[in-house]
Parts: sequence; C-alpha cells; structure tokens
Amino acid sequence: MGDGASSAKEASKKDMFKYSAPWPVYSLAFSRAKTKPFRLAAGSFIEEYKNKVQILDINEETGDFEVHSQVDHPYPTTKIQWIPDPEETRPELFATTGDYLRLWRVGEGEGGRNRTNLEVILNNNKTSEFCAPLTSFDWHEVDPNFIVTSSIDTTCTVWNITAEKAAGRAMGSVKSQLIAHDQEVYDVAYSNDVNIFTSVSADASVRMFDLRSLDHSTIVYEDEGNQPLLRLACNKQDPNYLAVVKIDDPSVVIIDIRMPCMSLAVLNAHSGACNGAVWAPHSAAHLITVSDDKRTLIWDICNIPMRAPEPILCYEPDGPINQVQWSTVDTSWVGITWGSSIEVLKT
Repeated sequence: MGDGASSAKEASKKDMFKYSAPWPVYSLAFSRAKTKPFRLAAGSFIEEYKNKVQILDINEETGDFEVHSQVDHPYPTTKIQWIPDPEETRPELFATTGDYLRLWRVGEGEGGRNRTNLEVILNNNKTSEFCAPLTSFDWHEVDPNFIVTSSIDTTCTVWNITAEKAAGRAMGSVKSQLIAHDQEVYDVAYSNDVNIFTSVSADASVRMFDLRSLDHSTIVYEDEGNQPLLRLACNKQDPNYLAVVKIDDPSVVIIDIRMPCMSLAVLNAHSGACNGAVWAPHSAAHLITVSDDKRTLIWDICNIPMRAPEPILCYEPDGPINQVQWSTVDTSWVGITWGSSIEVLKT
C-alpha cells in the first residue's frame, strides 16, 4: 500500500469497489487512520468453531481489494471496530467481540510479510475462564482508552484499555461493570461524552447510563409492543438523536432523548427486516438503513417532526443486506455486506 492520499486518488476514479470473501460476511469496519481510508476488517459467519477475520487493502494498480492478512476467530465476530486514532499516534489496533473482547495489532512482518497478531483476550468474569457471549461494543472516539461491551447476561462492561506505543503491548482491565437491563443487552454505544453510554435490549427498552452515577439509569424509550430492540446508532454530530432497530422488523425508530419515552419519527420504507442503521459521521441529518429487502436507503431527517422523512437515495445489491458502515475518514464512502460480498459505495 502507498500513502492514504494516493489510495484516495485511485478510489476517486471509481464509484464502487467489490470484494468476494471465501465465506459469508457478517461484520465490517473501516479503518479510522487517515493514511488508510480504504483498509477494512471483515468477519465471517460460519456455523462452526473456525471463523476468520480478514484485513483488506486496495491494490492501487488494479483498484481491487486484496487480503493484507487473516486471523482465526473461533466464533463469528458480533462486531469489529478499529481504534479511533486518525493521526496514528497509537499502535494500529482493532477490536472484536464474540465469546470475549479481543484486541488485535496489524503490522508489517519480517521480509515484508504482512501480519495481524492477537494482543490480548479480555474476560469480564473474574471467577471463571468462561464468560457470557458479547453481543456488541463501542470504542470511545474521543478517548480510545475506553471500550464498552454488551452481553447476553444483561450486563454492560466498561474497559480501560492501554494502547500506547510506549507500552509495547495493548492491555485492558475492567473499569466498571453493571447490570444494565432485565434481559439480554444486544447493542451499546457511547455518546460524545466519555461518561455516557446507551444500550438496547431484549426487554424492549433504550437506557442511558452515566459512569459517574451508576446507581440508576434513564429509560429514554420503551417499545409499545414490547418488541426486542436489536441495534442502536448514536448521532455523533447531534447526540440528542438515536436510531433504534427492532428485531425482525422493517421500521427504524428515531428518538430525541430530550423527549424520552416517545419516538420522534419512524422510518417505514423497508419491506423486510431492517438489519442496521448508521448516522453520517459528518452530518446530523443523514443516516443509512439496510434490510432483508435488499435495499440500502439514505435518509434526510432535517425536517422531522414537521414532515415525515422519506429516503433520498436507494441502492439495491443482489441479496439481503446484513451490515452497513460509513467511513469516518472519507465520508463519501459507505460499506455494505450481503452473502459473501462486500460492496464499498460512493454516496
């Protein structure tokens, strides 16, 4: 790979990149390093104890994705996320959740061979080598020393991560652990404040937590039909807005935390179960949703609640879409996954 500028220059000539993985793809993440805007991490969904994570780079000559390195990951990765370090002052790390929280380091090996190595496996169960499966996590964008994970055992755990170059090796320890919901916690996300995170659960509630006062939480939304809530997206440009995806449901609920326990709007354009939603990193008014109906929709919500939102753009690949990510380095690019395919699209 060359520098990020030449990669971006090559990418600007195309409107879409495709990659076919050797297995069904479930998780996807864009690198957050400015010099690597098209580096991806992709995780498999194999119903056996032999899943994989691939690191992908753009070949500047062909304009195609190539495998930088690959690692074994016993269970499917429920989420992948790169360290939020645009200026690359820390080691090049990414994290995965599944059975445990794992931190990985990407680098160049001897003789020019690329490599990705496991740095540390983090277990929040102090009394056993086993822990309840982790459903998701979020890496704080302002302070990369903090990761919050969610679990099917109803808890959320905040981890203190050591990821300094001077430390030599990434480490981690539990900062706080709390019972967050009455049932499984399916997703979790930080606000712009390092002390605030929000979670969604099978108990049909959205709850907000402040690490400075963990003796209570704020319920900001409860589904009237008691439907489990599967995915959560926090608007980083305007942290008052949340997007929530229900399990096996085509709608996406928009919440304004200043008006708790009610929806600000409901996005209803999908005809199949919605599998993901992500806000634009550079705009408070735009988000993308993906669904089993094979549609990727971009929405403009700047006029809600005065006017019901409608999708402003639609893209349809050849299969049900299970994942969507929006690049924070070059915000004109979005990545989706369906089947064994990854498509990176210019918006």
